[in-house]
Amino acid sequence: MKTIGYAASSATSPLVPFTFERRALRPNDVAMEVLYCGVCHSDLHQAHNDWGWSTYPLVPGHEIVGRVVEVGKAVSRYKAGDAVAVGCMVDSCQHCDQCHKGEEQLCREGNTQTYNDRDRITRDVTYGGYSKHLVVREEFVLRVPDGLDLARAAPLLCAGITTYSPLRTWDVGPGSRVGVIGLGGLGHMAVKLAAAMGAHVTVMSRTGDKKADALALGADRLLISTDKEAMAKAQSSFDLIIDTVPVKHDINPYTPLLDVDGTLVLVGQIGPLDPPTTVPLLMGRRRIAGSPIGGIRETQELLDFCARKNILPDCEMIRMDQINEAFKRLERGADVHYRFVIDMASLKA
Repeated sequence: MKTIGYAASSATSPLVPFTFERRALRPNDVAMEVLYCGVCHSDLHQAHNDWGWSTYPLVPGHEIVGRVVEVGKAVSRYKAGDAVAVGCMVDSCQHCDQCHKGEEQLCREGNTQTYNDRDRITRDVTYGGYSKHLVVREEFVLRVPDGLDLARAAPLLCAGITTYSPLRTWDVGPGSRVGVIGLGGLGHMAVKLAAAMGAHVTVMSRTGDKKADALALGADRLLISTDKEAMAKAQSSFDLIIDTVPVKHDINPYTPLLDVDGTLVLVGQIGPLDPPTTVPLLMGRRRIAGSPIGGIRETQELLDFCARKNILPDCEMIRMDQINEAFKRLERGADVHYRFVIDMASLKA
């Protein structure tokens, strides 16, 4: 299948049109036309090779919503015309203990990432959703529930599941006290999801500028992390803190805010942090944890939950040819509310 996308050819080059071929359908494959693709902060990191493992040409995109156009002869779950979605992974070994548990993101052999990875069979480089078409193994295709706005659903496939998974892992529900550090693409989804689960939600920010936004998204209050008196009063008052900050930062001001057996979960930064002090961890039996995306079953659960609760990301729609400007705005961070979504109808052959 010949198709077109946008690709980076090096860590310093802009994304430009790129023509390539998707593989012929295997018996268990689903081919889809991409309708919308979210822009994740990790797309920016990968395009710039910030993590040191990018392979070029690189076609980003792992928040993908589209319609099925063709299926392999062994596919039973989907048919042409179905509204479907694909997230951060497109394959796994399917036989290890984690895959059997529905935790494909923790596959012992490593899951296959939607882009900048290697196909498990051909070893070809995988290309993502900044493209007109996608071919994916059936087991990694998700059904978009009726009533979920296709134009706004795409960021659920990364920002949504990345924050939903720790909320489920740490059993957030009515009465839970949840803090959210950062109010960007991940943070605003954490607020919406935790509030919908019945938690008391506090957004933590360095200034009070985002108070109105935080409350509008469903938070109960905003805690200013540079206010020493307010931070002192908030000690031992959270069961779970979700840290969505995507760059190196200091978590030491936040660990004392956890109650006994509380957990601070890192979901944003991939890489080093400022050195943590262990004193509040030892003295309060507190813990620092990390969490990636969820498995396929949990991601489908998220989509169904969002459809029932009418939860959608706050999005700004862009054309495909606006992606480089969107990347610049994402780097600045100040004027993104809260997720870019590419209308792939703007990508012309």
